[in-house]
Amino acid sequence: MSAKDNIITLPNANLRTRSKKVGVINDDIMSLIGDMEAATLSWEDSREHEIGVALAAIQINSLLRIIIVRTDFDNKKDRTFNVLINPEITKLEGDMIEDYEGCLSIHNVYGKIPRYNKVKVKALNKHGKNIRITAEGFLARILQHEIDHTNGIVIIDHIKEKEEAFFILDDDGQLQSLDYNKDIKNNQDLWD
Repeated sequence: MSAKDNIITLPNANLRTRSKKVGVINDDIMSLIGDMEAATLSWEDSREHEIGVALAAIQINSLLRIIIVRTDFDNKKDRTFNVLINPEITKLEGDMIEDYEGCLSIHNVYGKIPRYNKVKVKALNKHGKNIRITAEGFLARILQHEIDHTNGIVIIDHIKEKEEAFFILDDDGQLQSLDYNKDIKNNQDLWD
């Protein structure tokens, strides 16, 4: 079994469960972080047109409030991650912007998701030090997405106009609109 096979997908009930705070950063937590990185990179290696930008611990079936975020989204050769333990959004700012999002826990389906353009987050790093992040644009979107995971929320929970909100990545790496009634509604039981 490859590391990417450790990533759980809907309808796994744990994806709808709120994760628990990490009390002590010990060897087990460090091992979990390594497993998260390996799963993300293994998934990325299996995809021609995508990059694994982030992952929440729940996505490898660990109900702990840990997320990893790619250090450099624009450089696929940089395979390092920043670690946020017990991340919490302290402020949402800016405009709500709708943009495409995918999720490693929802196979091949993308959605147009509204997110705040700016976010402030507090967390611990992997050494237990308090950190504060102010993020804008794509990083703000990623942080909101991953912190949602720690609260049992997935991207499809944000989609309001279902008829025109779902997409699939084709073999050429282009997003193609899905027919809600044919492709989504009939598979809704997979996601609830």
